[in-house]
Amino acid sequence: MADSSELAAWLRLTLAPGIGGEAQRRLLAAHGLPEQIFSAGLAALSRTLPAGQAERLLAHDAGEAIEAALAWASEPGNTLLTLADGAYPQKLLETPDPPTLLYVRGRANLLNKPAIAIVGSRNATPQGLLNAEAFATTLAEAGLTVVSGLALGIDAAAHRGGLRGAGSTVAVIGTGIDRIYPAGNRDLARDIAVRGAIVSEFPLGTPALKENFPRRNRILSGLARGWLVVEAAERSGSLITARLAGEQGRDVFAIPGSIHSPLAKGCHKLIKQGAKLVDDASDILDELGIAGKGRSAPATNHDESAAAERRLLDCLGYDVCDIDTLAARAGLTAEKLYAILLRMELDGRIASLPGGRFQRIAP
Repeated sequence: MADSSELAAWLRLTLAPGIGGEAQRRLLAAHGLPEQIFSAGLAALSRTLPAGQAERLLAHDAGEAIEAALAWASEPGNTLLTLADGAYPQKLLETPDPPTLLYVRGRANLLNKPAIAIVGSRNATPQGLLNAEAFATTLAEAGLTVVSGLALGIDAAAHRGGLRGAGSTVAVIGTGIDRIYPAGNRDLARDIAVRGAIVSEFPLGTPALKENFPRRNRILSGLARGWLVVEAAERSGSLITARLAGEQGRDVFAIPGSIHSPLAKGCHKLIKQGAKLVDDASDILDELGIAGKGRSAPATNHDESAAAERRLLDCLGYDVCDIDTLAARAGLTAEKLYAILLRMELDGRIASLPGGRFQRIAP
């Protein structure tokens, strides 16, 4: 990390109003490091920026905000990473709009580890939450860092699963790093700050503004080798960001669901558009060329698969049963259970009901 005087210049550059990332990179390319930018003078800067912007850059007094950020960075576990820092996440440098400065709380080294982004609906079904957590656990156990956005629903479940594995988890947030949104994830955020990492490009004190969350998504996508959508409505923001991930050259994966579920529509749309259908975390590990731990072993033949379905029908009985109860009866992980249930639903042997419940509809 740069020393305090260098960091102060980086902070001054990023805190100047109306000077966005593209303008900041133009200045860096034309004049060198931020200290050199601010010593270049108005005439030189006006050749890089419109005159009004150059004047605002030099005139803006960000002294208090700079001191607050430097004080924050001096606390244990807190880091400021600049574009010129060797520890800056290399995969972000490959994207068209890398943040000039990152605020990191926790294990900053995770930002350069192989990662998978897991996202989905804030209003997820119980089944979707189980799937997200189970996939994240298996992927983190295989060494992948699970990246998500600390939102309610699928994001939170993915972070919880990621914390269980060696790969851990990274939360990319759309507020200042000294603010946690939503408040219901404060305890989870504390755990991530200790065992994983929280990342933001926004200055300290930035509140939860609607327009900032799409911007944070490009970081979420940029950090990851692949992007898994667990549940999403047909017009979900997850689909927009998944398309961005594809444009960045990232693999996009989607978990299918019931044709009757609104939260499966988005995943099915992605699959139609070329996303890879996955029903087991091993599908992702195989696609990324990563050897996994505790991966679900594929059935060796049709007879073994049929036997598993017969056993599951016996566990299900003829009454409506929720996914947690069924998993306990069958002694299966949610991930493996869901793979069998999906085949059975497609074969017309069971029906998927609201609230993550199932019912037998065939002998």
